[in-house]
Amino acid sequence: MALLSWKFHSQILGISASANVILPQAAVEKGKKLPVLYLLHGLSDDHTNWQRRTSIERYADPLGLAVVMPAVNRSFYANMVHGPRYWDFISEELPQLARSFFPLSDKRADTFVAGLSMGGYGAFKMALSHPDRYAAAASLSGTVDVVQRMTNILRGDPNQRVEIEDTLGPLESVSGSANDLFHLVDRLSKRKRRPMLYQWCGTEDFLFEHNERFYKYAKKRDVRVAYSKGPGGHTWDKWDEQIEKVLAWLPIKGRA
Repeated sequence: MALLSWKFHSQILGISASANVILPQAAVEKGKKLPVLYLLHGLSDDHTNWQRRTSIERYADPLGLAVVMPAVNRSFYANMVHGPRYWDFISEELPQLARSFFPLSDKRADTFVAGLSMGGYGAFKMALSHPDRYAAAASLSGTVDVVQRMTNILRGDPNQRVEIEDTLGPLESVSGSANDLFHLVDRLSKRKRRPMLYQWCGTEDFLFEHNERFYKYAKKRDVRVAYSKGPGGHTWDKWDEQIEKVLAWLPIKGRA
């Protein structure tokens, strides 16, 4: 595998952006277009944490899978009310730039997205918003009920209240919007083409009830989710364990 630290200018953000990229060297040497996983970080992380805290490089190596891990700060993968347009960056600009720099396939069947916590929310948001672009998406301990998460934050620390409203806007504007995964499930339920969805959360995680609620809602709307749960909290040992399972679950063409 080859590891690249990718620094580039984002026209949408108006700043220098960062991502780490894993490329299967043998496939690159053969001139192949590679299947790609966009792997998204959590609220307090950056583009380096997946590699620092898990064995993602070792897991991806035998699969011939490229992995792109971008930095989006504490943006919630949104066009911030007071801040940069991170949703446009992550959903539009980043994939286009990545394909121009690296030998990545542009086919839906070869394009996947996954993430943890805030990144799990971002992964489902990307796949539910653009089911024509992503074959599969995985959320690990995801902030999948962002409306309830905002409600809890607004009852608590004033500094967190300011941050979340500067990011997503007032609560009443988020519910039923393009930032609300429940609303996106409603839209997806009316479409024939749907991505495969994988969801996991630990039973001791503070987001467990949110994940239960999302899964039940998706099931009620006839949106299929490969959902599992088990002992554990909001911790890297579980995410390392689960990302290996996600890679085994992904519908990668040509897998041995």
